[in-house]
Formats: sequence, C-alpha cells, structure tokens
Amino acid sequence: MLRAIVRIPSALSATHVSFASISFADRIAFLVELAERLHLYGTTAQRLEGAISAVSRQLHVACEPWSNPTGMILTFSDPQRPEGESEVTRVLRLPLGDTDLYRLAETDRIAEDVMAGRLGLREAHAQMSALDRPHSRRARIMQVLGFGLAATAIAGLLRLPWLDIAVAGLNGLVIGALVDYAATRPRLKEASDAIAAMLAALATALVASFVAPLNQNTVIIASLIVLLPGMALTNAVNELTSQHLVSGTARFAGAVTTVLKLTVGVVIALYLGDLLGLAPQVQASRPQPWWVEGCSLLLAAFAFAVLFRAHRRDYPRVMLAAATGYLIARYAGEAFGSPAGIFLAALVMTAAGNAYARWWKRPGAIIRVPGIIMLVPGSTSLRGLLTMIQQQDTVIGQDALLAVVNILLALLAGLLFGSLLLPPGRNL
Repeated sequence: MLRAIVRIPSALSATHVSFASISFADRIAFLVELAERLHLYGTTAQRLEGAISAVSRQLHVACEPWSNPTGMILTFSDPQRPEGESEVTRVLRLPLGDTDLYRLAETDRIAEDVMAGRLGLREAHAQMSALDRPHSRRARIMQVLGFGLAATAIAGLLRLPWLDIAVAGLNGLVIGALVDYAATRPRLKEASDAIAAMLAALATALVASFVAPLNQNTVIIASLIVLLPGMALTNAVNELTSQHLVSGTARFAGAVTTVLKLTVGVVIALYLGDLLGLAPQVQASRPQPWWVEGCSLLLAAFAFAVLFRAHRRDYPRVMLAAATGYLIARYAGEAFGSPAGIFLAALVMTAAGNAYARWWKRPGAIIRVPGIIMLVPGSTSLRGLLTMIQQQDTVIGQDALLAVVNILLALLAGLLFGSLLLPPGRNL
C-alpha cells in the first residue's frame, strides 16, 4: 500500500513535466483544433465548453471558452506566468456542426490519448488531420440511401398505405441526392431545404392527382424527416436551461428558420399544383398491420446509424438505442400519456448514454443522440405550421405550438433528470 502511495505523486510529476516541456503555442494549437472538431461534429455548447476546459486543465493551460452555433471565442493563458503576460485569444468563425459519431469518437479517443501521455501533440495533429479525408463515393451513396430508408421507415412507422410508403421513400432518395449535390455549392445549399420541400410536395401532389389518394401532408413530412430540425430545437432548449443563452437562442432561431424554409417550399409546390390544375385526392388511412411497424422500426434504426455516420462496429449500439427510445416512448405513452412516455424514454436513454461514457470511456452521444432522435418535435412543428397555413386558422397554429412545447418540456425533463439519475463521467 505504501509503495502505491509513493508512486502516485511521481506519476503526476512526470505528466506535469511532459506537458510543461511542450511549448505554450503548441498546446494552444491543439486545443483550438480540438474545439473546432468537436463543434463540427455536432457537440452542443455546454458539452463542448466542458470538454475543452477539462482538456485544458490536463495540459496546464487556463482556458475560458465561449461557444455558439456558428463560432467560438477561446482565451488562453499560462498559469506559470504572471497574469496578463501570456493571454492569447482566438476568434473562430465556423459553419453549423453536423452529427458525425465516428469522427466525434475518434476525436475523443485522440484527446484521451494525449491527456494520458500515450500520444504526442504532433501525432495527435496527424491523426486528427486524417479525419479530414473526403468521404468516399460509397459513403456518399450510403448517405443518399439513408435519406430514402429513413423516409420509408417513418412512413411505415405511421402505418401508411404501401403507395404512401413508396412515394415517401422515393422522395427521400431525391432529397438525399439533392443534399449531396448541394454540399459543395454554397448558393444552392442555402436554398436546398426549400427546394427539397418543394420537390417532395410536388411529387406527392402529382401522385395523389393521377395515381391514387394519399395521406398528403403525412407523406410530405415523412419525405422530409431527415431535414426536420427536431434535434436542433431540443439542443437549443437544453442550452438555454444550462444558461448558454446566446447559443441556445441562436440555435433555436436557426431551427425555426429551417421549419419556415421547409414550409415555404411546400406552400410554393401546392400553389404551383393549383396553377397547373392538379386536384390531389387526400385520404386519412393507416391500414398496415403491427409487423410493418416492427420492420419499419428496424429500418429506421439502421437508417439513423447511417445518417449519423457511426462506425460499423457501433451500428448495433446505435440501432439498439434508437429502437429502445422509440419503444419506451410508445408503450409508456400508451400507458401513462404521450408526454410521460417521451420523458421516460429521454431519461432512460440519457442515463444509458452517461453509463456508456462512464464505463466504456467513449462518447455517450453514441447512445444518447440516436436514443432520442425519434422523439424530437420536428415533424410536429412542420405539420402544425402547414395545417395552419392551409386552413388559415390560427387556433390550429396555437394547438401545434402547444404540442411542440409539451414534447420539448418532456424531452428536457428527461435529459435533466437522466443526468441526475446517473451523472456523466465525461462531457461528450
């Protein structure tokens, strides 16, 4: 026992000397690159700032991070020097982050290896730079297929008729191809949400006019499911409650803007349909048996594993998390009411993500994000706004807003109490 006690301070001293031997500028460069990558891979403000602060302490750098959805300010200082002599401030302008579970997990692993002394900063930089390789043609095709599979699966979960499911799936493929094409074209990318919504709505109206009746709005929403900002709305409210007011407000405004762009695209398509003399036949039909919903759940879980760019070894975890979250919300909602089901699902999946991060030493986002993705209120917000505009009835809009608020509150409560039930051992 005495021997073990003696070894601890010597190990800490060796670590201190190791980091102290690295130049202050090199340590800052590593922290800036780490912060950029965590932002680009979809980390929320409170988790990003917590992670950067934790790594900074290990590297013996004092850091004051400030993050928002489109940039960050990082102020560094050397605790070994008098205050004010070594302060460095970096202001970064960054694009909106997108969930990339594989790159997030790899970045987390590299940071852990650096803090443990298993990896030097030069090697860490090389490994992180390797993550910037452009996605292969196969990966891009899988992303396009992911859009189509997600739209097909959501239509199946809603037990729509086979024609509705087929139309939603084809629309999803077209939208996926459009998103892939627009990724390297900034001007087109700005309008891609509205264009995607317009294409989905016009195709749905054409089928409903010349082939057979469809659940028109539901098919459109299923087609656009990947573009809906439900996760952004949830993250925004989560940031607001953690007192990251600027980041939360900006993220919330961005999510609302996305819903508005999607609505504008749908409305333009329906207006064009009227000008062309289309008369879509609309029906409300959910004829599918239970097994279609079960198969659709598996398909949806696989689609989100693809869309979140998880590593193949993480597919079972991601799929299990997505299916578990949905099933808890579904059956607990039938027993206790929909808000209670969403709350319970968010609580369980948050606690499960924290447990995975604590005991497996990997980002809890691998469990947490897919676990709540099918609970977020993106489809409810778009449906309410579409119905309000189509019927020109503000009462419907108020009902839709109330439904979105109920879902957000239930999700938020689940996220908060899930972290209280099992506190996270790490920030990601």
